[in-house]
Amino acid sequence: MRIVRHYEHGAPAVLRVEEVERPQPGPGEVLIRSEAIGVTFAEVQRRQGIPIGGHADLPGAPGGDVAGIVEELGEGVSNVEVGDRVVVDVDHGAYADYVVADSAWIITIPETMDAAEATLLPSPAQTAYHAIKEAGQLQPGETILIDAASGGVGHLAVQIAKAMGAGKVIATASTQAKLDFVRSLGADVTINYTDEDWDEQVKAATDGRGADVVLETVGGDILTKSVQLTAQFGRLVFYGSASGNIQPIHPLALSRMKTVAGFALYAMLYNKPEAIAAGQRELLDMIGSGKVRPIVHERLPLEDAVKAHELMEARAQLGKVVLIP
Repeated sequence: MRIVRHYEHGAPAVLRVEEVERPQPGPGEVLIRSEAIGVTFAEVQRRQGIPIGGHADLPGAPGGDVAGIVEELGEGVSNVEVGDRVVVDVDHGAYADYVVADSAWIITIPETMDAAEATLLPSPAQTAYHAIKEAGQLQPGETILIDAASGGVGHLAVQIAKAMGAGKVIATASTQAKLDFVRSLGADVTINYTDEDWDEQVKAATDGRGADVVLETVGGDILTKSVQLTAQFGRLVFYGSASGNIQPIHPLALSRMKTVAGFALYAMLYNKPEAIAAGQRELLDMIGSGKVRPIVHERLPLEDAVKAHELMEARAQLGKVVLIP
């Protein structure tokens, strides 16, 4: 079978397709024949040598969200059967024809669900959902500010926030095309965060009080200003650093009863399985009812993994970039 690996850090061109033996599932694991593989920006950073959200060890074999068919069960697996259509986050070796995954994290998907769209369920949709609900504790009628709103997580967060009853969704992005995209998904206010006065535009949109919930994944100066744009008694949720630059937050910046919460999906998976299960059910309902639409920007053959990473590095995607074996 084919798998994508890299033996050095650097540009997308370090990725290479290799032939290897098909893996075998161990106890509690399943073997999945891949139908679609979601590409994440965290893996772009790890390929560059930036250990955001995990290690950046060599040799590397990028992880990702894999949708496919269960081919074989490891010892003790009882929650899925051979032939089931599933999707799961695979932390290593995801760009491959076959993957092995922990059965405890698997999401069974309907036969009618598109495999490429399903790749948004494990990481992007659950990150957006739980960052808003568990960490951000969004209440109906509140205002939410979503930075980098056109990406794999951000475009879902816009829709999920609306479905949860947000009073106003303010979405930031870096180009007019991206702003038009998130507005089409339900954002009430769109702001280009490359504008020098983007923070003043957010203040104007909130009558000077700031947002009740802020989802921040850019880092750098955007994070610093986002703390300032969090309302009194508001909650800022930090779930990544696309810039690779994380600025310190001074405690005095939080003195107006503001809260900064870090978010990691793995912490939820390991410690709050009931919340994860409930979130999966609600997300499937949101997608099934049309309240949330997973958007696939481009479907590329597995051998075009280099192009997929180039798209991600260029911040050119609207929604998700997916590899098709």
